[in-house]
Amino acid sequence: MTTTEAPVARELTYVAAVGEAFGQLMREDPNVFICGEDVSLYGSVFGVTRGLLAEFGPERVVDTPISESGIMGLGLGAAATGLRPIVDIMFMDFMTVCMDEIVNQIAKMKYMFGGKAVLPLTIHTMAGAGSSMAAQHSQSLEAWFCHVPGLKVVMPSGPYEAKGLLVAAVRDDNPVMVINTKTLLGMRAEVPEALYEIPLGKANVVRPGTNFTIVAIGRMVSESLKAAETLAADGLDVEVIDPRTLQPFDTETVVASVRKTHRALIAHEAVRFGGIGAEFAAQIQEEAFDHLDAPVGRVGAPFSPVPFSPVLEKEYMPNADRIVSEVRRILGKQA
Repeated sequence: MTTTEAPVARELTYVAAVGEAFGQLMREDPNVFICGEDVSLYGSVFGVTRGLLAEFGPERVVDTPISESGIMGLGLGAAATGLRPIVDIMFMDFMTVCMDEIVNQIAKMKYMFGGKAVLPLTIHTMAGAGSSMAAQHSQSLEAWFCHVPGLKVVMPSGPYEAKGLLVAAVRDDNPVMVINTKTLLGMRAEVPEALYEIPLGKANVVRPGTNFTIVAIGRMVSESLKAAETLAADGLDVEVIDPRTLQPFDTETVVASVRKTHRALIAHEAVRFGGIGAEFAAQIQEEAFDHLDAPVGRVGAPFSPVPFSPVLEKEYMPNADRIVSEVRRILGKQA
């Protein structure tokens, strides 16, 4: 059993990487099971649990009623009594239906029982716009959960991260929320066949650079890499950092980068106002204020529900072009 990142060997889609991790984790530990709406016969609405029912049966791949509150309560009780459940909430928007279980019970139980309660619960969900699923099925609400003590929150940026972070989450003895981005599900990347963990709380420098830092999460990592290539034509050497884990956040890696580059921008798909980027920016200015040559920038979605219209939705979603524009604005203002 490996517990560190392993050499890559082949390509998988994001969906396949998640499904492979589920199967391998269930073979490794008979206490792991999956529950949620349509995870059994249908293989989940996004296909991440296809094939698991045939191998593990209905006792470990459990179709539930349409009741997010009940599903989360099932996961809570199972985790507290010795199992290691993976609760699948089809869309992140539906977290609103089970906020009491997540915020007041799951996140608090270990504390309320003086550390004696062990809650190895993984909450697996899909977030983000870009699929014309409208305002109630397209939100990115990660900032809400990063604000709750007792929860760990991860947001993979690709297939490799999706498998490694999921393995770490399921093996962790604390509640971990794994937030996938729907528009990344078809992305392909090299993914080892063996089980491997990506350590929670450790950021990854995806692209080293010397004179500008971009901290990006989820889909915005690939958009930031595109932006970095465009900005290279301006003579700018951009460093791109993927936090991987939003809570706990790897402040040390980000601050070390900013002390080197002296400029920073945070990019996320969620609404800009009150987004997790504001917290990241605050930590940068607290830890590296004297090293900044310009204010920390932020790129996020406008303060609006996600439109259904594909044309409006495309305009709504942050992308590489907006990152480039904001970087150039920061440099122009600084100059």
